Amino acid sequence: MSGNHLFERLRKKWRFVAIALTATAISFVIGTLMPGNQQGSNNHATAQVQVQNLNQFLTVNPLAKEVGDDRTALNVDRTIEKLLTVLESQEKLLTFVPPEQFQGKTVFEGKVKDSEKVIALTVDDGPWPKTTEQMLDIFQQNDVKATFFWIGKSIENSPEIARKVVAAGHAIGNHTWHHWYDPMDAATVADEIDRTAKLIYETTGVKTTFFRPPGGVLNNGLAKYAKDRNYSVVMWSVTSADTDPHAQPSAFVNNVLKGAKPGAIVLMHDGGGDRSRTVKALPEMIAGLKKQGYRFVTVPELLEMQDQSA
Repeated sequence: MSGNHLFERLRKKWRFVAIALTATAISFVIGTLMPGNQQGSNNHATAQVQVQNLNQFLTVNPLAKEVGDDRTALNVDRTIEKLLTVLESQEKLLTFVPPEQFQGKTVFEGKVKDSEKVIALTVDDGPWPKTTEQMLDIFQQNDVKATFFWIGKSIENSPEIARKVVAAGHAIGNHTWHHWYDPMDAATVADEIDRTAKLIYETTGVKTTFFRPPGGVLNNGLAKYAKDRNYSVVMWSVTSADTDPHAQPSAFVNNVLKGAKPGAIVLMHDGGGDRSRTVKALPEMIAGLKKQGYRFVTVPELLEMQDQSA
């Protein structure tokens, strides 16, 4: 067999490999970004690595030089550019970082003009079987985006539900691993927050530096650790009081409607126990706030609004 003939066969072989790699990268990314794909958010970084590997193959590998010469026909550069644009956009959607002025600070409410009738609903202690999904349905029906503060143990128990929350476009915050209140040593504090942050990322692809201390306790070491690492420590200005075991759902609604004001951050729960009363109260709560002229924003959106008006 002549040298030219052998090289031609190799050229065709590597061109086929390049096309196959491109197709694999495209199908992988499309699969990861499809709504409802439980693994999508978690694996977008892997997709980016695949695309980078493909690009390296086309530019560095000597046996792929001929493929590089055929790039116009394959549109590989354009494909890679589009894929990375999609991935960058997806990463932004999965990254929740407060504006600089709120990093390392404690926030109780947003400081907005009275004419800016915005309010942020926050949901603690999930993800939780049944309750979280019921709340997701209500939020979707009413075109509402909320902010969920997650417990590490709850994510560990319900990872599929966590992915559903992210896929629905809600914001995410860290609520520690165990939901402990008592003072902790430095190692325990670090583990409570960092371990939860790691699992949030591994499960959903989300990176967040929004933190809510369990019970709103600010002096047990957790809030200090979070602020030292530029988290925004998010409290609340209105509580539904939905942890009251004796209250009726109507009381939760009244608590929120009476306390509502522009920039308010509302506390409620989807986990930590039976939250069926919260689910029952939620549609009426949303309807009442809309009747008062409020529109709903996430905590990250609320702080962005305040940052832009400063």
